[in-house]
Amino acid sequence: MRSIRVAVHAEDPITSIGLISSMEKAPHIVLVSPEVDTPADVVVAFLDTVNAATMDLLRTFGTPGDGFVLIVGSDWQADYSKAAELGVRAVLWRSDFSRSRLVSAILLVKGGGAHFPSALQGGLLDHVKRVQKEILAPRGLTSSGLSAREVDVLRLAADGYGITEISQKLAYSERTIKNVFYGLMKQFDLKNRTHVVSYAIRAGVI
Repeated sequence: MRSIRVAVHAEDPITSIGLISSMEKAPHIVLVSPEVDTPADVVVAFLDTVNAATMDLLRTFGTPGDGFVLIVGSDWQADYSKAAELGVRAVLWRSDFSRSRLVSAILLVKGGGAHFPSALQGGLLDHVKRVQKEILAPRGLTSSGLSAREVDVLRLAADGYGITEISQKLAYSERTIKNVFYGLMKQFDLKNRTHVVSYAIRAGVI
């Protein structure tokens, strides 16, 4: 496994020293300064409260290669979308903190995974549901950013149906179905219908 460059931020020097000490002998982890030109793969930040001001603080760190691991006192007041957009991939409550959990979270984030306490998982799912119901659905969109019609067309194409069959099943004209594929090819810079379907499957859209 390649080395993981980790930068540490804490609101007081003693906490910072403790975090650094907990990772110094961890395999594959190389501690770097937040000010280095080469960005860290993972930034570990210790914060009492996570709120809008915290999101502004994270922006000052730049964008880590793989994401943030936050160690939080007990209070989460931040917007889930903003946190995800900034690259927050793991959260540990301070009361549950241990060296092994921190190292595991770093390795998980480096590998493309994520870790959130159960209370935050519930809040995140409620947020996704609310966004789908109140923002996306009224506009005819899905969580993938595609319209419901585009997703229906792609699913049928993935099942092996041709333009005429898809047109009949969805009660759209063949021209409309072709325009759906053309629009997706143009939007995602894809070559043909097969390429569109393959891309949608790999992206988890269908």
